[in-house]
Amino acid sequence: MPKVLFGIPRCKSFPCPFPPLLLALLLAACGAAPPQHRTGTQRMIARLAELARTADPEANNFMNAEQAARLLTLKKPAEPGQRLVFEANLGAELLYAGRTQEAIDLFRQLQPLAARFPLKGNPSRAEFLAVAYLRQGEQDNCLLNHTSASCIFPVKAAGQHQNQRGSRQAIEAYTALLRQDPDDLVSRWLLNLAYMTLGEYPDGVPPQWLIPPAVFASDYEIKPFPEIASSLGLDRVGRAGAAIMEDFDGDGFLDLMTSSWTTDPLRYFHNEGNGHFAERTVEAGLQGLVGGLNMMQTDYNNDGHPDVLVLRGAWMGEQGCLPNSLLRNNGKGQFEDVTEEAGLLSFHPTQVGVWGDYDNDGWLDLFIGNESMPGPGMRPHPCELYHNNQDGTFTNVAKESGLAGVAVVKGATWTDLDNDDDLDLYLSIFDAPNLLFRNDGPDPAGGWSFTEVSHQAGVSLPVRSFPTWSFDYDNDGWEDLFVSGYKMVSGRPILKPVVADYLGLPLESDRCKLYRNQGDGTYEDVSQEARVAKVIYAMGCNFGDLDNDGWPDFYLGTGNPDYRSLMPNRMFRNAGGRFFQDVTTSGGFGHLQKGHGVSFGDLDNDGDQDIYEVIGGAYTGDVYQSVLFENPGHGNHWITLKLEGVQSNRAGVGARIRVRVAETEGTRDIRATAGTGSSFGANSLQQELGLGQATAIEEIEVRWPTSHKVQRFSGVAMDRFYHLREDRDQLVELERRPIELTPGGEQAVQEVHAHHTHQTD
Repeated sequence: MPKVLFGIPRCKSFPCPFPPLLLALLLAACGAAPPQHRTGTQRMIARLAELARTADPEANNFMNAEQAARLLTLKKPAEPGQRLVFEANLGAELLYAGRTQEAIDLFRQLQPLAARFPLKGNPSRAEFLAVAYLRQGEQDNCLLNHTSASCIFPVKAAGQHQNQRGSRQAIEAYTALLRQDPDDLVSRWLLNLAYMTLGEYPDGVPPQWLIPPAVFASDYEIKPFPEIASSLGLDRVGRAGAAIMEDFDGDGFLDLMTSSWTTDPLRYFHNEGNGHFAERTVEAGLQGLVGGLNMMQTDYNNDGHPDVLVLRGAWMGEQGCLPNSLLRNNGKGQFEDVTEEAGLLSFHPTQVGVWGDYDNDGWLDLFIGNESMPGPGMRPHPCELYHNNQDGTFTNVAKESGLAGVAVVKGATWTDLDNDDDLDLYLSIFDAPNLLFRNDGPDPAGGWSFTEVSHQAGVSLPVRSFPTWSFDYDNDGWEDLFVSGYKMVSGRPILKPVVADYLGLPLESDRCKLYRNQGDGTYEDVSQEARVAKVIYAMGCNFGDLDNDGWPDFYLGTGNPDYRSLMPNRMFRNAGGRFFQDVTTSGGFGHLQKGHGVSFGDLDNDGDQDIYEVIGGAYTGDVYQSVLFENPGHGNHWITLKLEGVQSNRAGVGARIRVRVAETEGTRDIRATAGTGSSFGANSLQQELGLGQATAIEEIEVRWPTSHKVQRFSGVAMDRFYHLREDRDQLVELERRPIELTPGGEQAVQEVHAHHTHQTD
């Protein structure tokens, strides 16, 4: 999105850089080996390196280090008003680049000049200085002296700042702002937060500006989930990105892969099966493959090995015309970039992709939702639908299928709105109504057709939205939809409506939507009665089962690029399919830094789901450690199923699962659709199902997407791992050894971080 510094937009139109032919000519002119003589990975590394080298920091809002360096070389204007604007913009870029002390020094120097020439803009110079103090406190403490409690809201003793300079100065600055405007909700929130970091909340906060602790109370007291990423070396430091939790080498233990957008590297962490993780980025063949705001795994070639799709360029307009990557897995945790040979090479800004077999031919197809930003110089970037040709290649059939729409697509999910065993497609659109495409099957011309039915189905809102997913939250056999609102008002920080929502104050903003499938092609908006109609600026997200009770819960990573967007990531527990309970504070999930890719999965093979989240913002200096919340266990039963399709796609994506369990008061059904979860985060392809306080499994039913075969299994023991194959009538129990994920504790946290280097002052 265009960034405004003190009321001055800093963006310009810029053509999609270096299409493949031009890039080949450039590389040849430089004496490089011809692209056709390189591997797919080498060609992609060369493309990404050249695109990074030629990127224009004046046109890219998020190349802050480069832009700050450029501004420092320029001569300052002589006229005082122009000089003030110039240096204010320089201070903002220094702040965004992570050069916080330099930004603070510059803003202080500007105070006398600013008094003579008041600036209009959002945020003001005083707000920039205040938030710079807050960021300084985060760098001094949460980054450089990190603990497992750092930035977990509400901030407790173990997360309080030892170096108090940043928060002390922030309190001074926000107090001054509130004296000017006592109704400034953003300054009020950040003032309370600064007091928290010093251990002086709530008693030390001036009563007129106190936000009462009661507004943060959880609706349900779930057990705390300890944050243990640092002790395992999984606290990857970076900006906004994605996470995949998957067993990439077939050894029975879930590994982790992370990304960070722009020029940050992909990283692969192998689960050693002994409580430790080893980074194997180089051995996996990923070094040099950079960027990716989002990614997810699949098995596109039906060889039994989970492959990876990396999506690039979101939010950057014409500067985001970057290639995606399809990474083929050889089964040993090693990957080759096959984007070009697979026919997927294109240059569009995106973060949205979703795999599904829309024509039920047994091979997974791919929808990519591109971003066509409004404004001068912005070109249309149609969406893409890639049909799997069953030979390792794909053909884009979006236009003939009616899916080559032009919009700012921010989320996508395949679903089955009418239970007719074919996949329909729901799209979350930024600044336009959302779209639902009903799958109408083959058309007379030999292609495939979809019909847009969002208004008839009642799912077109909110007009500005971001992540979305499909799940059966009430276990009634019909897939429901969740979509998060993301309305931004010019001149108003997004933190303001969030604070207003916490305080119960009226303020217009889009809210989260939960649509219950009514079984007749329409959905009912149950957001209010389900207690999810909240103002939550969600980005990363996913769903799983926190307590193995058999009802899907969900986690929302929050934020936007603004440094003031310090709002908790939010966790919601499903209360028996009736409504959702906010368990953010009781579970310890309320991380204040910007939340992106979220993965639920059983990392330690103990039968419950842990949660990994990539943390970090968009600006160069907005880095943070990723987090891993370990599930403490809740005493409920579970079962894990590893599906293998034969006629259907090998990974079993789209298979419908029903587990009927006996309980003391009767029986109930627990349902799931095989897949990786939401539109911004990737759970494991193994299906991990909580069974609550079941006394026995009466029956497991699986309905396969291609063959439409229905398998039923009885006499299955609980608390086990099973392999389930489409052409076999028996489940095969898998030997999966549980491991301990807490080898080092808090001392290890400190030792690990003593070796970290962070971008700081």
